[in-house]
Amino acid sequence: MRRPTAPCRLGGALTALVTPFAAGGTRLDERALGDLVAWQVAQGSEGLVVAGLTGEGPTLTEPERARVLRIALEAAAGRVPVIAATGSNCTRTSVARTRDAAAAGAAATLAVTPYYNRPTQDGLYWHYAAIVTAVDLPLLVQTVPARTGIDLAPATLARLAALPRVRGILDSTGDLARLATIGRAAPDLLLLSGDDATAAAFTMLGGQGCVSVLANLVPGACAALQRAARDGDHARARLIQAGLMPLVAALSAESDPGPVKLALALLRPDVAPDLRLPLVRPRRETEAALAAALTAAAALDPAPAGAAA
Repeated sequence: MRRPTAPCRLGGALTALVTPFAAGGTRLDERALGDLVAWQVAQGSEGLVVAGLTGEGPTLTEPERARVLRIALEAAAGRVPVIAATGSNCTRTSVARTRDAAAAGAAATLAVTPYYNRPTQDGLYWHYAAIVTAVDLPLLVQTVPARTGIDLAPATLARLAALPRVRGILDSTGDLARLATIGRAAPDLLLLSGDDATAAAFTMLGGQGCVSVLANLVPGACAALQRAARDGDHARARLIQAGLMPLVAALSAESDPGPVKLALALLRPDVAPDLRLPLVRPRRETEAALAAALTAAAALDPAPAGAAA
């Protein structure tokens, strides 16, 4: 059954949602996932991305991916868009996942550049063209060269922007100079950041929001930062960003999502820090840094007016 979806506004403060596990990572914790989604919405998150890197998508089975998406859609109940990460380095797999996401009622999908096999720019174009030709659903393309070993060239983005349903790009490089280059090459694409350290600057320089790992922990602060940046209150946006930087640094100490899942478990006892191999629990010194940074950031995470507790 197709679930209700929110109006497809894909910008603002979006959360790259973790996937809670139980029993040492052997199964999904469906109740914790549903509660986490409801809390995110209540605290002001403007959208959720599920089964991405932070959601440990590479270790989810295909049935688990489908279940995570359905739980998120049910808990969000059409209040915010739920975006399914469907990327793979196999085009057929990406197409199949995208079809499943459309059938479930996802507002859009997110597809990272194919990793490991590292196609040419022509290969990248035809990979994404195959997805949007096969499925009538908005697509966000993601570039994160540090993890995939490949980037989307401006000329390729210009070609992709001409395709129907390619809505935007999630740039996870943290390189603010790219904003102008991408904007000139593909002026109609939605520009989203995947880097918490530069989230305020990205929006102040013309971006339309951030898909945030940090927002798993402080969704209210991340939403306030994005509101301030897009409303022109740059002083407030910079102040919030500065206050969050110790937590951003602590989350960067080890591979995502190890630190953010551990930090979330410190905040919400109903969410276990369980990971799936090859990821392992962060070191004790990372845990100590996370605990200290969470305490410092607590005052920066106001719930929006009228939000549920």
